[in-house]
Amino acid sequence: MPVEDAPDDDHVRQTYNFAPGNHGLVYRADVPDWGAGDSHRGPRDDDEANEDVGEQPVVTEDLNETRYKLQAMKWGLVPFWTKRNPDYGSVMKTINARDDSLAQSGGMWNTMKQKKRCVVVAQGFYEWLKKNGGKEKIPHFTKRKDGQLMCFAGLWDCVQYEGQPLESSDKDTSSEEKHYTYTIITTDSNKQLSFLHDRMPVILENGSDAIRTWLDPKRSQWSKELQSLLRPFEGDLECYPVSKEVGKVGNNSPTFIVPVASTDNKNNIANFFSNAKKGAGGVEEEKEIKEEDRELSQKGSKDQYEQHGTFDRSGMEKNAPLPVLSPPGARAGTKRAHDIEAGTNDVSPIKAMKVAGADAPTARTDMAENKIGKKSRSATSNGTKGSPAKSGDGSQRITNFFNK
Repeated sequence: MPVEDAPDDDHVRQTYNFAPGNHGLVYRADVPDWGAGDSHRGPRDDDEANEDVGEQPVVTEDLNETRYKLQAMKWGLVPFWTKRNPDYGSVMKTINARDDSLAQSGGMWNTMKQKKRCVVVAQGFYEWLKKNGGKEKIPHFTKRKDGQLMCFAGLWDCVQYEGQPLESSDKDTSSEEKHYTYTIITTDSNKQLSFLHDRMPVILENGSDAIRTWLDPKRSQWSKELQSLLRPFEGDLECYPVSKEVGKVGNNSPTFIVPVASTDNKNNIANFFSNAKKGAGGVEEEKEIKEEDRELSQKGSKDQYEQHGTFDRSGMEKNAPLPVLSPPGARAGTKRAHDIEAGTNDVSPIKAMKVAGADAPTARTDMAENKIGKKSRSATSNGTKGSPAKSGDGSQRITNFFNK
């Protein structure tokens, strides 16, 4: 929809807790303060009221061109015939106008519904779900599922209050300030929101024929066509519970439109503990990763050392490291082999082959001996002070085995 004029940012500001009495953004046809068509007559019967209204100039509109504008208005309609600034309780009674009340002739909405129709722009709206007989109220936020802004059908009006006595004078002074206010029209709730409330705002599709018809200043008389536009929304809506903090008028936070069960809601106590657990788990995981990196680093250094200090011997298991043979003339320490007595059943021939055979790495020697109940002994020392007796047939030096 075209916009010829719009308010400054200081007049309308984004808020996540919009309450009655706040100034919202209204889209309407750019018509005089009395609305579309000829100057209106007030519903009061006193001659003074009719005389005051009749003094307003009559302006003939150019019906060939329609201009539209955005305007900041106060939520809670105050009729043009009001003399004094109403209290908050009175304003609360006019924040909404029922569609069935507009279907009736006359009434306080008679002038506004014919000449002062508008659209209220918002991201969504709050409604409270009552439980336990109304003792518990859970706020819910409703918005369009496609993410588009909502266009509520509304009515607007303009009023000038009578002046209040000044402190320096006993005379009344007429206030020249104009106050623009609006109300939102409600209708029966659709199937999606019937669980929440029996009423919902009338939502019009932006850019549709319905919204053009509703805002058309040429239609200055109420008709069945206009009344037929006031029906439940047929599009897809998204509705979910939100923080109860939205119930306090002074509060304002982007989290008010975030689902309570969402992981993005920082105020959810369940998410708080979940994030704390994840944080603790992340620290432990980081420690484990560092420990693994340290072990891999040490293993890499060991493998590098063994790679340069060992070589693979033919006939051995692939990649099984063996000590490098000492060069001729080098002095080497004496190594003593574990004696296996011939003729005993401590080690079977098959087990002995697996321990010292060519198809098993030397590192498995102690494991094989432990499995058969023998005490593990060192390859360089057997715990005795003297040299063991040499066996004739059943044992051999480990150094001799590698020198074969």
